Amino acid sequence: MEDKKTFEEDLSELEKIAQSLEKGDLSLEDAIKKFEVGIKLSKECTEKLEKAEKRINILVSDSNGDLKEEPFEQEE
Repeated sequence: MEDKKTFEEDLSELEKIAQSLEKGDLSLEDAIKKFEVGIKLSKECTEKLEKAEKRINILVSDSNGDLKEEPFEQEE
């Protein structure tokens, strides 16, 4: 199942998790659960950033020095 949340939504949720963990008032079990969710969100954010970087790198200079857009082919 594809994650439909935006990078910004994932990052905001990750920040909330980090804040709740920093407070230190969670039980050990709740802290572990939040940590697990935070790790997952971190990986998702990293993947989204890598995809964005690949898309940005598609813009290349042609022989006249002008920018042109080339088709983006996602690697599976």
